[in-house]
Amino acid sequence: MKRIVLFVALIFLSAHSTLSAQQQTSTEEDPTLVGQFQVLEKKSGNYRANGIRYEVIRLVDLNRIKQNIFDSINTANSSIKDLTATIEGNNTEITSLNAKLQETTENLKKVTDEKDSISFFGVLVGKATYKGILWSIIVGLLLMLFLFIYKFRNSNFLTQQAKTALADLEQEFEDHRRRALEREQKISRRLQDELNKSKK
Repeated sequence: MKRIVLFVALIFLSAHSTLSAQQQTSTEEDPTLVGQFQVLEKKSGNYRANGIRYEVIRLVDLNRIKQNIFDSINTANSSIKDLTATIEGNNTEITSLNAKLQETTENLKKVTDEKDSISFFGVLVGKATYKGILWSIIVGLLLMLFLFIYKFRNSNFLTQQAKTALADLEQEFEDHRRRALEREQKISRRLQDELNKSKK
């Protein structure tokens, strides 16, 4: 049985050496790990012993693939570290940009509030509120003006009535005084006439 195994191994090794020269070109054609494993599977020989199937792989090929796997893992780890550093840098930059965006948003809101507001006695008041206050003051002043005009006209009318009544009263008083003076003169004349008569 050992001879059969040895014979099969020799056949396998001789076939393998001829195939390895042919398949080196195919390994060079597909440098990926998958391609290298496919070439390794093609290069490997097999045999059965005690009903178990065995695959025979050259240690040099296995070591080469192992080294390639380690190199790929190291490259991937290096790439992961670089990408992690890049991600951390990007996260830091994103945090910084978010803080600046927050500050810019607050400044924009403040500027918008100032633009939409008017300083009224040192207090920022919205334009709509300011317009309401301004129109209320204007309407109040107009109402006070109309009230003043009404009171003035009413007072003026009463003053004119009083002046007219005073003029009428003065005229009546003047007429009364003139009549009283005439009566007094008449009485004085009569008295004088009577006095003159009594002297004769």
